[in-house]
Amino acid sequence: MTDTEHCPVSDIATDYDIFDPDYVHDPVPAWSEIRESCPIAHTDRWGGSWLPTRYDDVQALAKMVPELSSANPGPIVVNIPEEFRRPEREGYNGAAPISADPPEQTWTRKALLPHFTPKAIAPQHEFTKKLCHELINGFIDDGGCDAAVDYAQQIPPRVIAHKLGVDGSRVDEFIEWVRGVLELGLTDPATRLKYSDTIHDFFKAEVKDRRENPRDDLITDLCNTEVDGHLLPDPVIVGMCNLQLVAGIDTTWSSIGSALWHFAGHDDDRRRMAGADDDLWGTAVEELLRAYSPVTMARTVMEPVEISGASLQPGDKVLMNFPGANHDPEVFEDPDTVILDRQRNRHIAFGAGIHRCAGSNLARMEMDVALRTWFERIPEFTLSAPDEVAWAGGQVRGPRILPVTFGA
Repeated sequence: MTDTEHCPVSDIATDYDIFDPDYVHDPVPAWSEIRESCPIAHTDRWGGSWLPTRYDDVQALAKMVPELSSANPGPIVVNIPEEFRRPEREGYNGAAPISADPPEQTWTRKALLPHFTPKAIAPQHEFTKKLCHELINGFIDDGGCDAAVDYAQQIPPRVIAHKLGVDGSRVDEFIEWVRGVLELGLTDPATRLKYSDTIHDFFKAEVKDRRENPRDDLITDLCNTEVDGHLLPDPVIVGMCNLQLVAGIDTTWSSIGSALWHFAGHDDDRRRMAGADDDLWGTAVEELLRAYSPVTMARTVMEPVEISGASLQPGDKVLMNFPGANHDPEVFEDPDTVILDRQRNRHIAFGAGIHRCAGSNLARMEMDVALRTWFERIPEFTLSAPDEVAWAGGQVRGPRILPVTFGA
């Protein structure tokens, strides 16, 4: 890190900082300011990057292939110094297909998608519902809980572990690993490398075990998946499993936590959802995904790109600001207000283009079940200590501490 990365932001159009506490707490004002002035900002912090804020620009950039690359050096929002990379793993893609370009992206995504169709994730529905009830049983008699730590954070790791077929009792380790990669590790390359290595080695052993002892789980299914008549290589499967753990946990628990944070602080919306019908739940989940989209990805410029007055040059990094795009007033009426029954909602919380989230069906199911189950058991709840709410930002934004009290 440089001294600049610790200095206050001087001009958000030329010096934004996605790790600035004000930005992490509430980035919406920053997006509005940039959108009206640039609308694509630039900073030299964290290795330098561009930040688009308009829906159409983000959509266009997400679809620029091969002008923008997801594999060089990958969809990370800060530049990782060369000394913190692993040259001995040349040929190993740590998170295909999301960190790959065509043609690798094409065949790895094709291999992964059948395992995340609505039919394929159906067995996870009852598991998730039972899990949510068990979690609530653990704290409902206490009159309150940390809705992030005790609930939202606990659901996706266990669901992903169940689907992958790995030891669910290690969920606390999985949470630590994911935070080490996507949260703490973004500004500390050594920490990121440490946990990346841990995850890689864990799944390398799991894949080896499934080759020798097949089971009824996703890892075994991937071991048996063929592309053009050939089984997926072990390093590719390890990368896919890494993707499920890292991308499938932090993102979804952030969405669930953000939704609970919203309802804890908005009485009318909370009471409206108590006893809501399927139609309202359907639009509400999509609206919460739009309003509190957690994920910002990245691309590396491979060929010169001119867009909305910005001149992007090879080697530049572009932050795929899906959350900011979902607050564009040119696309969404009253974008900074949560409208639970919003009918026109073409949000891109799950990304756009060839890298649109392959696990969106699973994430939607987890969020829907988690919120419905919570409201079934705890229809009235409020923030017990608003000043103690803490948010994580950078790659994935969501509440990490969320104290709530049950009852009106």
